[in-house]
Amino acid sequence: MGLLLKEGIDIDLIETALIAFCSIGFLILLINYFPILKSRLPNYSLQLAGLIGNTSFLGIPIAIALLPTNTINFSIGFDLGTTLFAWIFGPFFLQKKENSNVLNIKELLKRILGSPATRGIIGVLIAYLFKLETFLGDYLWIPARIVIFLAIVVVGTRLGIITNNKNKFFNLSKEIKYSIILKLFILPLFIFLICNILNFNLNETSAVVLAAATPSAVSTILMAEAYKTKQKTAATIFFTATLISIITIPILAFLLNISK
Repeated sequence: MGLLLKEGIDIDLIETALIAFCSIGFLILLINYFPILKSRLPNYSLQLAGLIGNTSFLGIPIAIALLPTNTINFSIGFDLGTTLFAWIFGPFFLQKKENSNVLNIKELLKRILGSPATRGIIGVLIAYLFKLETFLGDYLWIPARIVIFLAIVVVGTRLGIITNNKNKFFNLSKEIKYSIILKLFILPLFIFLICNILNFNLNETSAVVLAAATPSAVSTILMAEAYKTKQKTAATIFFTATLISIITIPILAFLLNISK
């Protein structure tokens, strides 16, 4: 709610938020529908880590540094769509039994309506209705920054546990490798194709693709910690993908630039 009120809402933000939200949902359905894909990414922790990107802390700053200012809402929109999907469906997927193939619609709707993300959207709509967006945007930005700080502390604690075990740090399982490939290569390519279908110009495409190419998000660790589901796996993917992205993101930015 704080992010939405602080940055404002326009058609570009809404469009790219829908692209992110629907793309992640489609790919999760695709992975779980085809056995060959499911065998490589057998649980939702791997799938979320491979699709939910670090767009807030990395994607938006990259866009600000490399792209014209008029494309920033494309990056913010992608971040919003990713964040909403993560916090609406992430808890549902992580608490869902891995051997259960039945989608409980009633339970899903209950979790969607009870999600902090859904409540945040409702709060934003109410704020705009009563013309309180400026006041509440400034007021909520204070606790938002506190939450970000605490999230970084949680992530740092989990990463510290991993890095202490140096012997096994780069001994990655096949599933973790597939999750990293999905995050850094397959998702950006998929988003690039969508942007071309929608006739985005190069700067708009670059903003959205670079956001999609960011490594796994902090939220994947926070959800894993909250629901005690493969915390080490989520943290390992987060840290390893972040290291690899130091190479992949500049290469991707270069390839997008020379395509002008």
